Amino acid sequence: MSGGSLDPKVLAEQFGGRRLLVCICGGIAVYKVATVVSRLAQAGAEVTVAMTPSATKFVAPLTFQALSGRPVYTTPWEHIESHDPQHISLASSVDGVVVAPCTMDCLARLATGRTDDVVTLLLSAVDRQKTPVLLAPAMNVTMWAQPATQRNIRQLEADGFDFVGPGDGWQACREVGTGRMSEPEAIVAALGGVLSR
Repeated sequence: MSGGSLDPKVLAEQFGGRRLLVCICGGIAVYKVATVVSRLAQAGAEVTVAMTPSATKFVAPLTFQALSGRPVYTTPWEHIESHDPQHISLASSVDGVVVAPCTMDCLARLATGRTDDVVTLLLSAVDRQKTPVLLAPAMNVTMWAQPATQRNIRQLEADGFDFVGPGDGWQACREVGTGRMSEPEAIVAALGGVLSR
């Protein structure tokens, strides 16, 4: 189920009625996440999107608001749907989380417990014993190969995060190698897999 189109009936069975959080970090692969959000929404999931400030430089929050039909979180200071701190109320109410693209910077923040943007703050409040968090790394081939990145990956796996990708292929930096974010279909399939556990 890692490639190709997924059957709408299968998607509806996996995601219908699920409350999902899609966290978006700043990288050129942001444009692919529009397809992920669209597929999940069409499958009947209630999709909430949170974006780092750098992610909004690539694709406007309005795009994800239109695709999800819900407000988009871009700052830790908004209280859109609850009087409680959003990172508590939202993080505790979702069935699953996907972070895509999960940049080198986001991996480092998560591995060291930093919570200085809306995405890492929300993720810090997710109980991964109950709610799976799927990371879809995306970065330049050299950045992926850095010892710090590989060290952070090992730490995050030990901390209970799930991963999809990255894959090999052509990158926006005009290089070819590992670091390319998984395609939307693979991300959706992987999220269905971790939710079914």
